[in-house]
Amino acid sequence: MLLVPLPFLVSLLLFVFLVRLLLEGREAFGRNRLFVVLIGLYVVQTALVGIRWGYGVTTVLPALPFLASFIPPLSFLAFRELAAEEGALSARDWPHLLPPVAVAAMLVAFRDPVDLVLIAEFAGYGLALIWLARLGPDGLVASRLDGTLRSYRSLQLTALALIGSAATDTAVSLDLLLAGGRHAPAVVSAATTFILLLLGIAAVTAGAEEAGDAPEAEPEAQAAPPLATSADAEVAAALDRLMGAQRLFADAGLNLGRIARRLGLPARAVSNAVNRVHGMSVSQYVNNFRVAEACRLLSTTDMPVTRIVFEAGFMTKSNFNREFLRVTGMNPTAWRAAAPSSADAAPHLCPSP
Repeated sequence: MLLVPLPFLVSLLLFVFLVRLLLEGREAFGRNRLFVVLIGLYVVQTALVGIRWGYGVTTVLPALPFLASFIPPLSFLAFRELAAEEGALSARDWPHLLPPVAVAAMLVAFRDPVDLVLIAEFAGYGLALIWLARLGPDGLVASRLDGTLRSYRSLQLTALALIGSAATDTAVSLDLLLAGGRHAPAVVSAATTFILLLLGIAAVTAGAEEAGDAPEAEPEAQAAPPLATSADAEVAAALDRLMGAQRLFADAGLNLGRIARRLGLPARAVSNAVNRVHGMSVSQYVNNFRVAEACRLLSTTDMPVTRIVFEAGFMTKSNFNREFLRVTGMNPTAWRAAAPSSADAAPHLCPSP
């Protein structure tokens, strides 16, 4: 019977996810290019792990640490793009190439320090991602608002997986030192496959959110915000006017950075104002307007729900259903059946944003 190592199955699963992202088209690739590259890297890396530890092929050994050295900087840059108002890569990012260059040079000249360099690289970038996550979901200012929460959870998962990889490599090094490496093959194969799977899931989730396709998740509970200042109230009022008069919520690709530019303010100032005045995240605030618009369309038109999803500004039906349930406590079909025929008579069923 032919042995199919687990890494090959993981590689196949990630390859399927990669094909799905690529089928989203050129526009989706433009938004997700670093996540697409990351998933492709995970596909190759897990396949090589299967070849090495499943069939004992040692000729692939040099490729494993070299490819691994690209994972932390690519992960950081992919999520940093979601956290930057001007997120494009630039020539100033060249220092992130230093770890792969250093690993390549060591593999040629002096291999002994490679493991230590990789441990430091994975741990360092994992901590950098934790620091990036300190601002919460609204810190991902370039992420689509109806996908911010899942992208943020993917950021946290990636940070933990990178640190977990560094811890695993440390454990393997100690096993080699203290026990002659008796447990190293099993630990490396199992842990590497599991960590690559976690990283792949995180990249797929974040990439799919930016492309507008991801599974549902429960909304995150909001902590009690600090007291609003007069400046916060002014920002919130200006944003209310922008949403109401210009229907900015109807833009399915809307993100916090775009809102901040329309107001001429820093993204963090807008996020703080919404959180303190309305007691919710920016994504929930905008989605409240979208749900209110959906309620209007449901009660005053015969438009099918599948069309209302996009008319109200949502990218996917799953996000629409989740947010509609959060606001109204009902699904759209049941709401339409219970709603009065006049939109003016419906506020008790669909709270105003």
